[in-house]
Amino acid sequence: MTTATATPAPYKRLVAALGTGIPVYALLVVLLLALAATDPGFYELDRFLAFVKRAAPLVILAAGQYLVIVSGEFDLSVGAIVTAGVVVAAQLYGSFPDAHWLVISLALVLGGAVVGLANGLITTALRVPSFITTLGMMLILEGAVFYWTGGSPKGVLPEDFRALGRNSAFDWLPWAVLVCLAVGAFAVWLMRRDYGRTLLATGDSERTAALSGVRVHRVRVVAFVLSGVAAALAAILVGGFSGVSAQAGRGLEFEAITAVVLGGVVLGGGRGSVVAAMAGAFSLQALFTLLNLQGVSGALESTVQGVIVIAAVGLGAANWSRIRRRTDSPGGTPS
Repeated sequence: MTTATATPAPYKRLVAALGTGIPVYALLVVLLLALAATDPGFYELDRFLAFVKRAAPLVILAAGQYLVIVSGEFDLSVGAIVTAGVVVAAQLYGSFPDAHWLVISLALVLGGAVVGLANGLITTALRVPSFITTLGMMLILEGAVFYWTGGSPKGVLPEDFRALGRNSAFDWLPWAVLVCLAVGAFAVWLMRRDYGRTLLATGDSERTAALSGVRVHRVRVVAFVLSGVAAALAAILVGGFSGVSAQAGRGLEFEAITAVVLGGVVLGGGRGSVVAAMAGAFSLQALFTLLNLQGVSGALESTVQGVIVIAAVGLGAANWSRIRRRTDSPGGTPS
């Protein structure tokens, strides 16, 4: 009698590769098909790339938010960082009109990193819950922007700065799409390194990770810093796309969290895919676009986000193991 090593069926290998992101990938496919049925011209190259360009800031925010959430924390300050970044860029150009766009962009990225560092240190060193820390940071930034501008930002962003958000490379590919791809590639690379594994371990069990030699505080601080940097990059794209506004990033923090949850990432941390989180951002943007094409009021977007968060968290918390045990019982029928 001989035994052979069984090789997994192709579909099982595919399921293993997609992991917990299968539901959001399926949802994204359904939404894209619905958009094609609603608007047959949606997949014309220029229009589809315009859709990706609009989604790019949220996708970048979702990638940064994923790093924080999968470590077991939250970052509610990213929307305020976007708003502050746009307003600060306009004010800097008002004071230094000949400044190179790269210098201003690097200043915004540095500012985002500093805010993220502050969030991380307050959360880890002072043991203030990240929800409270980042909520307070959001209020601080929003108040500072309102005080600085009087509620009406002044200044204009020059064309060279706005190029990343509104112009295209090679006369057809938006720069925002390239930035989005670069951030996505970096996030995937990071999660496959030792840092990604320690980040997941920290979110899964802080005590176990610490006993295994993981510097839990440092891992989480780096996650907050990267989230702040992602928010600053999103600010550059948003400023280029829509110009100066005191409302530029309002609500983006909740959209980013919704996208991450939609991507199957567990809010308690320790499980989830960064690719699925970014797919969740694309799905959310596709859903909003579909609702707009159907004539549904944009005021319902918050309602839709609330339903998605409750449903996704509820499904994630369901006791699926009991259901699997029943369906896998002898006889093939539930016991």
